[in-house]
Amino acid sequence: MKKLLGIALVILAGAALASGAEKTWKGKISDSMCGASHKSAVEHAGKKLTDRECVQACIKEGGKYVFVSGGKVYNIENQDFADLAEHAGHNVSLTGEMTGDTIKVSKIAMPGKKAAKPATS
Repeated sequence: MKKLLGIALVILAGAALASGAEKTWKGKISDSMCGASHKSAVEHAGKKLTDRECVQACIKEGGKYVFVSGGKVYNIENQDFADLAEHAGHNVSLTGEMTGDTIKVSKIAMPGKKAAKPATS
């Protein structure tokens, strides 16, 4: 009986470690049509768009939000997360749980600007 209980505890501990713990990554909110690179002039009838405008246009055309970090494109599970639209095309710090190549987002923040050094006399 003790052996069976020990095996069950090991399995539960392994499952807990395998589940995605929250982490934070730096990268860009993009769309599934463009992924890591925006070629807006080709994709949008010759119009030159900013990354943000391109993401917004692609989402309206049926694309999904994705997160690009380190050259890799990750799917976003919770497409209805409020801050996705606000940060479309922006470089951000994204916090969430990753399972495979999909992230469930819990927080998106713009990187903080460094405070200016005070002048010395």
